Amino acid sequence: VQLVESGGGLVQAGGSLRLSCVVAGFTLGDFPDYAIAWFRQAPGKEREGVSCISSPYGFKSYGAFLQDRFIISTDIAKNTVYLHGHSLKPDDTAVYYCAARLRRQDSPTESHCAEITSGLRTPDYWGRGTQVTVSS
Repeated sequence: VQLVESGGGLVQAGGSLRLSCVVAGFTLGDFPDYAIAWFRQAPGKEREGVSCISSPYGFKSYGAFLQDRFIISTDIAKNTVYLHGHSLKPDDTAVYYCAARLRRQDSPTESHCAEITSGLRTPDYWGRGTQVTVSS
């Protein structure tokens, strides 16, 4: 499984962005039990879960700090998961990573994403990340 992020760059405070995560190795529409998550890590800070979406029911989770500024979505035809951000702040500056986890029996379907973004479950696969810099 490979995850390739894109869409990072320099954004002014108050602006918006869309990050893309192209998934290779399995087809999002065919595989019934996975979750794709976005994490971020700023210099000198711990990695934190931003958002997650899981199959087969599309359950979503978001980091509590986001204040409804980020939205996760999926394009099955493109095998891609997006992270849309708006009203960006300099504190959103970080490397954003895409990650995938195949659900095991120990994670109920409805809570799989929440467990990943909270750090309870570790993803199986990671992308290399894309840098987002928000200028003030």
